[in-house]
Amino acid sequence: MAMFTGLLRCASSIRSAVAHAIHTQAVAPNSTDVAFELIRSQPSQYVVATFAGKKYILTPRDVLTVPRLRDVKVGDVLMLDKIHELGSRDYTLRGNPVISPSRVKVDVTVIEHTKGTMESKFKKKRRKGYQKTIKNKHPYTRLRIGKIDLPLTLTSVPLLS
Repeated sequence: MAMFTGLLRCASSIRSAVAHAIHTQAVAPNSTDVAFELIRSQPSQYVVATFAGKKYILTPRDVLTVPRLRDVKVGDVLMLDKIHELGSRDYTLRGNPVISPSRVKVDVTVIEHTKGTMESKFKKKRRKGYQKTIKNKHPYTRLRIGKIDLPLTLTSVPLLS
């Protein structure tokens, strides 16, 4: 009998935990405009974007170091066009496959072109007397992430569920 009371106590605690989770769960917005308003109301936002072939989590004022971008100069302002996710502390909006650049604008400023640390490779062939040291510094471009601009509502587009 003691075993059954333990199971009943366990089942009732699980039920109360599920009921608490249902009551505290936020209501999902029914359109992208409402979702943008919820994210805009938060104190800070972030984006997940593809830049130079890799995905990065970016917030305003971040400094991003990527492999050298050859066709840009220091001071150029670029715009991120492949934004996969927009979010804040409490809300997240994911694109399918990307969020339109007309909805979210993130400017990126080129700070500098620099080189990394000195890397050395030592090559040797046994019993031949061949030894060689190759030194290299990889070129990088440093970028400053600008403000995440969420324009005011355009038209109401229903979210996919």
